[in-house]
Amino acid sequence: MKNILLILAVVFGFNAALQAQDTQTKTITLEQTPGEFTKKQLTVSEGTYVFEIVNNGIDHNVGFVLVEKGKDISKPENHVQTAYVTAPVATDSKQNSKPTVLSKGEYVYFCPLNPTATDNILVVQ
Repeated sequence: MKNILLILAVVFGFNAALQAQDTQTKTITLEQTPGEFTKKQLTVSEGTYVFEIVNNGIDHNVGFVLVEKGKDISKPENHVQTAYVTAPVATDSKQNSKPTVLSKGEYVYFCPLNPTATDNILVVQ
């Protein structure tokens, strides 16, 4: 009986921790159309975010890259790698990034597969 109670306590504690994590992580949805993101600038608070990237009618896979403004975007070591989508985003579908902690500052975002502008700005306050 003690073992059953211990197992239940662990399971309920784990579920509570997952629910608390879910309420702290917010989602930023960014839609890509041929040649561009539909949102060119966003302002958010510091925190943990998941990027949801939507491929709206592009006839090939798309992706997502986030870089602190001022850093060389061509160098993968400058990319915020947790912000990469977990798989290429197929036509008329969406994919998420891993949870990404954003600190105060400015970031640029672009798609390396869909030639989007590299002047899309994400401001974190």
